[in-house]
Amino acid sequence: MFSAVLVTVPNDKTAQKIAKDLFKNKLIACANLIPNIKSFYYWENKLCRDMEVLMILKTRKELFTKLRQRIKSLHPYKIPEIIALPILQGNAEYLKWIKENTGK
Repeated sequence: MFSAVLVTVPNDKTAQKIAKDLFKNKLIACANLIPNIKSFYYWENKLCRDMEVLMILKTRKELFTKLRQRIKSLHPYKIPEIIALPILQGNAEYLKWIKENTGK
């Protein structure tokens, strides 16, 4: 019923811009922005290393398609990381709060 969505972005400014838009559209209840993530990955046959910001977004599972589309429209990367992890258990009051603060 609920998901934690992981998204990496190049900097805090981008993370805040995306988070504000997602809040405005009621697609997330919470965004944690974790700076200074060291990311290693292959891109165009080269090993890359970059500093990024990790976004952890809390939402309802049924909003993922809209959330993914919105992130892709705002994200500067050609292929952004957007990974949904199911929240299997949690504090009932917190999960209720997520439900009350997402969707229209």
